[in-house]
Amino acid sequence: MNQPQLCFETICVHQRKFSERLPYHEARMNRTRQLLWRAQEPLALKDYLEIPHSVNDGKHKCRITYGAEIVNIEWEKYQPRTIGSLRVVKADGLDYAHKYKDRQALNSLYDQRGSCDDVLIMRQGFITDTSYANIALFDGAGWYTPEHPLLAGTQRAYLLDQEIIKPRAIRADDIPAYVHLRLFNAMLPWEEGPTLEIERLFFE
Repeated sequence: MNQPQLCFETICVHQRKFSERLPYHEARMNRTRQLLWRAQEPLALKDYLEIPHSVNDGKHKCRITYGAEIVNIEWEKYQPRTIGSLRVVKADGLDYAHKYKDRQALNSLYDQRGSCDDVLIMRQGFITDTSYANIALFDGAGWYTPEHPLLAGTQRAYLLDQEIIKPRAIRADDIPAYVHLRLFNAMLPWEEGPTLEIERLFFE
């Protein structure tokens, strides 16, 4: 029997402090371990994480690779991306329900961005995520995130819990009904997420 792909979590470390979303990362990791590897005993991230001296001021990524157990922990300086435009690309058969270490399929879609900065992935006519972030769309009254994203991110889970965003099935054809699009992920809190005018989305 083939073993499942390894997965990973990316946790934000700012000014040598872990993100307050750490419990969301831990919960997702343990759900994934149970689903893919039938690991019944949950792991507590605090037992594995100690910020090294090399991680100093500013924002860093803590990347945890795991299967049934944690296999590697890496640290790197965070380099934010500049996102000013998105190209909508189709990927009906794409499955990224878990945060797999193998991102080849996502990277192949990213390569289709053309002159844009990233891609917005459409599946079965519905929009999902960019190659690295969840999204929300503003319709003039409220912010809505795709009901079925490629990956249910930890920042997305927090924003839903706080009712800052609401889930909605959003077809690509619905995009002109919105005003703005915002990107967010574990390294990009809501207040810092790039926000684009809807006209900055381009179709294939």
